[in-house]
Amino acid sequence: MFLVVICVLMTGYPVAFTLAGVSLLFALIGTFLSGFDGALMHALPSRLFGIMTNETLVAVPLFVFMGVTLERSKIAEQLLETMGELFGTLRGGLAYSVVIVGMLLAASTGIVGATVVTMGLLSLPTMLKKNYDPALSSGIICASGTLGQIIPPSIILVLLGDVISTAYQQSQLDQGIFSPSTVSVGDLFAGALIPGLLLVTLYIVYIFFVSIVRPQHLPAISPTSTDSKLGWRILRSLVPPMSLIFVVLGSIIGGLATPTEASSVGATGALILALLNKQLNLECLKSVVRRTTHVTCMVFAIFIGASLFSLVFRAYGGDEAVHNFLTQLPGGLFTALVIVMALMFVLGFVLDFIEITFVVVPIVGPILLSMGVDPIWLGIMIALNLQTSFLTPPFGFALFYLRGVAPKSINTYHLYKGVLPFIGIQLMVLMIIAKWPELTTWLPESLNN
Repeated sequence: MFLVVICVLMTGYPVAFTLAGVSLLFALIGTFLSGFDGALMHALPSRLFGIMTNETLVAVPLFVFMGVTLERSKIAEQLLETMGELFGTLRGGLAYSVVIVGMLLAASTGIVGATVVTMGLLSLPTMLKKNYDPALSSGIICASGTLGQIIPPSIILVLLGDVISTAYQQSQLDQGIFSPSTVSVGDLFAGALIPGLLLVTLYIVYIFFVSIVRPQHLPAISPTSTDSKLGWRILRSLVPPMSLIFVVLGSIIGGLATPTEASSVGATGALILALLNKQLNLECLKSVVRRTTHVTCMVFAIFIGASLFSLVFRAYGGDEAVHNFLTQLPGGLFTALVIVMALMFVLGFVLDFIEITFVVVPIVGPILLSMGVDPIWLGIMIALNLQTSFLTPPFGFALFYLRGVAPKSINTYHLYKGVLPFIGIQLMVLMIIAKWPELTTWLPESLNN
């Protein structure tokens, strides 16, 4: 089943219909061969009803709405312009600006494709015009754009939080613990803060290192004129999105609001910012609503298809086969984690994070958690791993996003060469988090205590 799904997906057929169609096909074949109990399909309606009544998942369309609204309201454009003016006279100043704006956009939109495309359109032509190295510029934009995978409140952490919570409860029930502990999306948000900031810091350190070793790759820009109103423009560009991020993320981590409640505040706040920025009109609102509906329908259609896939997969004993395989490996938990992470990394070339979250994590999550893995640490490792996969040639999604909007002077060689150092940084952070899991668990535990 799993191999057939992967093969069909590689043909470009829609993910949701692939998952549901292949599952129904295998269930039908099994019924005719008397190897599948059709009565198990009676559990499907209750599963779908559970998806539709899951309050945590209401945060998905609201966070998407918030991100799309901020994207359409040209807040990102103003941020890039003002940060470029602020840091541009430093050697590598535009690169610092891209990383900082990428971090802010990640925290406010959480949509990788939108962030990469926005910064590719706005900052890449300027960097090339100012004689920045094409490969390095491309790498900085791709890496900064993928920060939306790990810096909360990202969509992937909302979805991962729900799936990890379910897997954690299932693993405890399998162990005979009938009063299972829970993991919330807020815990995952708190656990992602330190790794996300560590990643941003290392990006900036690398840029600073290159500016010293190869100053010709990151030239300083001579100030064209002194602008007495620059400080005011910086405040006007930075304070609104920073305030929105602080309110949304702070209310979740501080326990003042659930992710769903905070996402509604974020959506409303994004509308207010768009209105204040004089970008909110009927056409803009129509575009935002259409885009939000499109993304939300895609997410939930995949979720429904993945639920059907999981049901048939378990009916054939697939979860038991995976459990036996992982638990009997030489090296125990370490080997199992390496194999699972390697599998997700490779799947990240052909599948989006939504498919991997809904299809792979429910299968391997309960097994790894039953073997003693911390759920928050596992969620952050998966998010970082997928972020690395989306950067890695030749199939990284971020590379395709940037390639679609990059000037003709940027070729595939520039993209591949530019992202390699940042892939190294990603792998370094993965190893640091693997060595010191406390970097992901300390903050959630402190807040819960």
